[in-house]
Amino acid sequence: MSRRAILLFLAVGIAWGIPYYFIAIANQSFSTPSIVWLRVTIGAVILLPIVIMRGELKKTMTNWRGVLLFATLEMVGPWYLITEAERTTASSFAGLMMTTIPFIAAFITGTFLGDRAARHPATIAGLILGFVGVFALVGIDAVSGALEIGPVMMLAFSAVCYAVAPIVAGRTMPTMSGLSLSAVALGMVSIIYAPFAAFTLPADIARIPSVDGWVAILVLGAVSSAIAFVLFFALITHVGPRRATLITYLNLLVASVLGIVFLNEPVTAGIVIGLPLVVAGSYLAGRDQSSIRDGKPS
Repeated sequence: MSRRAILLFLAVGIAWGIPYYFIAIANQSFSTPSIVWLRVTIGAVILLPIVIMRGELKKTMTNWRGVLLFATLEMVGPWYLITEAERTTASSFAGLMMTTIPFIAAFITGTFLGDRAARHPATIAGLILGFVGVFALVGIDAVSGALEIGPVMMLAFSAVCYAVAPIVAGRTMPTMSGLSLSAVALGMVSIIYAPFAAFTLPADIARIPSVDGWVAILVLGAVSSAIAFVLFFALITHVGPRRATLITYLNLLVASVLGIVFLNEPVTAGIVIGLPLVVAGSYLAGRDQSSIRDGKPS
């Protein structure tokens, strides 16, 4: 990676590593629809004026179907499911489940999009290793009673959506700026969630949310929704959508440290056994195998 790509990688990794912690904080004061609506609305308020001033809104809306599809895959489903799952499972575990995104992306591009690099033996080995890791992670903790299957399914579905969303954006809207796509997508999701938030938000506010809850909402909206998307699409232009998903490793590190240190979340047997397998599998599956063939490190 170039120096700029590395800096973008670090910035996005942190910006998308902190949401799991702040979702856990926001969950103490707000309902799930309220959290999703507030964060996307804050993000839209920040980004849409910039897009409008640049005169890019009309052009972006000409492909509104593609933007809506991206918004559904990236935000509508995952942001609700992850937020809801964190009500009964650890934020660090939610971050860990997202490390499956690179090998899900590799499986999709190799199986359905003809990506020959994704069919490299190392990639296939990574897919198998990662699957075994997830099986160990979920199975051990489920058997021991430390994990509920419901939240796991929510997080697994979210990971699939996260893997598909940048691929869809790259193939259907290759010339659209990341800023425009993110801004309009956030605006669309705000409209979609507005009717639900109209019922839940007044009740949440009536209970007088904590200051920490409001701070969490602001961070989720400004940093993890608005700024993070702009940085992520800049990263995609440098390394491509499949390799960009490798930010999930840094996401996991940030989420785990915040959850374990500040939320006193436990380190379970499933995490200890499954985590190394998932990380190793995702690394092999997400690595640029063309550089391996050329004898160059990626």
